[in-house]
Amino acid sequence: MPNANFESRGRELLSGLADARQLKQFQYLTGSLGPTANLEGHGEVIVLCSNNYLGLANHPEVIEAGHEGLRRYGAGTASVRFICGTLTCHRELEETIARFVGTQSALSYVACWNANAAVFPTLAGPDDAIISDELNHASIIDSIRLVNKATERAVYKHNDLADLEQKLQATRHKACRWVVTDGVFSMEGDLCPLPEIISLCKQYEALLVVDDSHGIGALGATGRGTPEHFNCFKQIDLLTGTLGKALGGAAGGYVAASQLVIDLLLQRSRPSLFSNAVPATVACSARKAIEIIDREPERSAKLRRNIQAIRSGFAKLGFDCHDSPTAIVPIMIGDEAEAIAKSKRLLELGVMVIGFGFPVVPKGQARLRVQVSAALEPHHIEQALDAFAKL
Repeated sequence: MPNANFESRGRELLSGLADARQLKQFQYLTGSLGPTANLEGHGEVIVLCSNNYLGLANHPEVIEAGHEGLRRYGAGTASVRFICGTLTCHRELEETIARFVGTQSALSYVACWNANAAVFPTLAGPDDAIISDELNHASIIDSIRLVNKATERAVYKHNDLADLEQKLQATRHKACRWVVTDGVFSMEGDLCPLPEIISLCKQYEALLVVDDSHGIGALGATGRGTPEHFNCFKQIDLLTGTLGKALGGAAGGYVAASQLVIDLLLQRSRPSLFSNAVPATVACSARKAIEIIDREPERSAKLRRNIQAIRSGFAKLGFDCHDSPTAIVPIMIGDEAEAIAKSKRLLELGVMVIGFGFPVVPKGQARLRVQVSAALEPHHIEQALDAFAKL
């Protein structure tokens, strides 16, 4: 039965967003997503908003691997892994991930959100402290919210090493300190100062957790992410990441760490014990994507060239974009309605870029977030920069 109070509250919220020109518009794709996409009502547009950093989401071999997974394993086991068993494709995927990121073992989840949600409620104890960068992804924040109430929580200023060290000093008495950071910050497009954070964690005997969802595949000479970019490969205690961006673009996530950590997660992590494994199609396609990255390092090289071309083009047009090697280029607007209006205008000019505002980013910090892909060819970049010039 409808509740009048809820109905009134909900309609008032939506009406307020519409009046403020902050109502988000959802686009409908009529085909696969590559350097361009066909949008209902807009036709073909250049895509500058996708996490498909290496252009593997519609790669023929990735698609065929998914087909083969469906033919061999069906749609899935229709149950969780400890009840109906683990498919061979899951074991092969996890072995491939562990080798690729340089850890002893790995465990896959239906999304990186679930992987992050598993980490701290499972591994952190009541006598521990968790110290988190203030701009960490929402899934990390929610994971920390789920831990034992007695577990101490602290937030350090974004990429502020002095503040991080102060928090580490203040929690010396704790049984275990966990420092957690994004490798690449999804809204800022900047990197964590990984070598310095590793040094602090060693000095204060803290465990380091890095979510490298926007780094894996997109950074490093061979696509192994933020640790490889900083020459810190195999120096992270626990890595999380996604299969839904550079590694095939479908869905799924993972935790990669020591065998002890993975064994604990297998036994106690609720997102694994109470949720089905990734579909076999995803497991097979993601494994094929990693194989292609290993085989074709030129994809990462092309992505770096495209990033440089986009950033150089923006600089010539007068856009103020902070320097970064990542594929995420935020253009700060400030006003949310203006950011959405500019996003709409770009779509009219044939370029798909999303305007982000509250609650995704803080109020007053609305932006256009440009994302670069290796799938883009020079003519795509030229057309996109022309649209920004007209904007």
